[in-house]
Amino acid sequence: MTTRVLVVCTGNVCRSPAAELLLRDRLGAADVDVASAGVHALAGQPVDPPVAELLAERGVSPEGFRARQLDPAEAGAADVVLTMTREHRAAVVRARPGAVRRTLLLPEAAEAAAAIAREGWPADLPDVAARLAALPRLATRHRGAATAAAAAEVPDPHRQSAAVHRSTVDLLAGAVDTLVTALGTGARPIG
Repeated sequence: MTTRVLVVCTGNVCRSPAAELLLRDRLGAADVDVASAGVHALAGQPVDPPVAELLAERGVSPEGFRARQLDPAEAGAADVVLTMTREHRAAVVRARPGAVRRTLLLPEAAEAAAAIAREGWPADLPDVAARLAALPRLATRHRGAATAAAAAEVPDPHRQSAAVHRSTVDLLAGAVDTLVTALGTGARPIG
């Protein structure tokens, strides 16, 4: 069964599409469907040009991407919802209260996955898709141990300097790399 991941930010033109596209690239052939949306989406817009350039530097194409508004039904159907800020997490939960236990900040999810991987994934989770689907349930016991950096929010680079864009995409790439490596895909690190 396919594991569904929804990544959420504000406008769905910078952070969430970058995380979506980086996750798709790193997960490769894993049975995971990754999508993204915004709580105040700039619906129909492509990835913001500075972010698109930074993704292209990493070999990830933003071609064809279009921003979408958060759909409560999609949030409800997702196995994992990854947000950029606590405000985004609250917006997802307001839109779909049942998603509360499946909604994590991306850095928090990455740190929890790394902690679980250090302990060893349960034997009944033999592949990446199963581990990712179980992450919200397993992350509960690791939330208190999360470092300040892992619990940090991902800053919005929209209409900010090139340095802020690079810093944000680097943070996203690092979180995605940590998450996917912990899931055990053996994929290459992000450029």
